[in-house]
Amino acid sequence: MLWINDTLHIADWELSESFVRSSGPGGQNVNKVSTAVELRFEAERSPHLSAQVKTRLKKLAGRRWTLEGCLILQVEDTRSQAQNREIARTRLAELIRAALVAPKRRIATKPTLGSQRRRIAAKVQRGEIKAGRGRVEEEE
Repeated sequence: MLWINDTLHIADWELSESFVRSSGPGGQNVNKVSTAVELRFEAERSPHLSAQVKTRLKKLAGRRWTLEGCLILQVEDTRSQAQNREIARTRLAELIRAALVAPKRRIATKPTLGSQRRRIAAKVQRGEIKAGRGRVEEEE
């Protein structure tokens, strides 16, 4: 069981881990030991998350979200399988915590009268500058 906060937890059946060989430095150890962890979270089927949280989680996950509604985290930061496993679980918990926070609704505001007037004055001035760039005719 993975606790997200005081009231929310993820059951063990929703998580599955597989260990694969890691890339990068490590010498012969890399070729022998499967230290990288792939953590799969069945987010779409999870009864613990609301529909809004699932939608926000899908947006936060990006490419890590599969077509089946599964969130996949791959961690190969360290040469220790246990540490990589803990890092993956921590990252999943942080991602879900971020999805739990509903974004503030934006309140539309009107520009002030002074800012409107300054904008128009700047546009007029810029137009005068551009108008003066035409071909110069000789005056006789």
